[in-house]
Amino acid sequence: MKENKYPMLMPLNIQMFAENKVRYGVKNVHFAPITETDGVITFGTPIKFPGAVSLTLEPLGETSTFYADDGAYYVSVSNNGYEGTYEVAEIPLEFRTQILGDHLSEDGILTESANAKPKQFALLFEFDGDVKATRHVLYNCTAARPSQGSETKGETIEPGTSELSFTASPNAEVIVKRSTTTTTPDAIYNAWYTKVFEPTATVPTP
Repeated sequence: MKENKYPMLMPLNIQMFAENKVRYGVKNVHFAPITETDGVITFGTPIKFPGAVSLTLEPLGETSTFYADDGAYYVSVSNNGYEGTYEVAEIPLEFRTQILGDHLSEDGILTESANAKPKQFALLFEFDGDVKATRHVLYNCTAARPSQGSETKGETIEPGTSELSFTASPNAEVIVKRSTTTTTPDAIYNAWYTKVFEPTATVPTP
């Protein structure tokens, strides 16, 4: 009998729970560095990524249509993850050094090298809702160098922002993302930013 790593949860009576009707805002963004040793993936402790302005995810994938009998006979859709953009007040040093590969020297100088190789990370965040904020984790992200800019001061000060483009791909277990719902137990929901969520229970499968 082959074991499934992920738990088979008992069906819930969804009618017992109120669902979010709207989504707004973004906050509690964290990143968790990924290390791989002998093919085993380990997530570091999530680190705050403050200053969230906006976060957008565009699906990646293709739709293929097979035509027969004078119509669309079979349609397949692939899920290749997301292309994401995170607009943030400023990129923290921890992200620059641990993920982007910049070097912070003892004299406090940050060096960006053309030979730096970005590291993969998990991205955690939440969107608010009318009932309860929905918390998300993207398991396999790779970031490009962020855009930067600023403007001269006028009568009012408008802070500049940075845009971080990233790709969230399926991991080795073809998992792209997990999210909480209004049915998520408090123990899991409240611990979302202390450790990257990974199911631990196993059940036999036929």
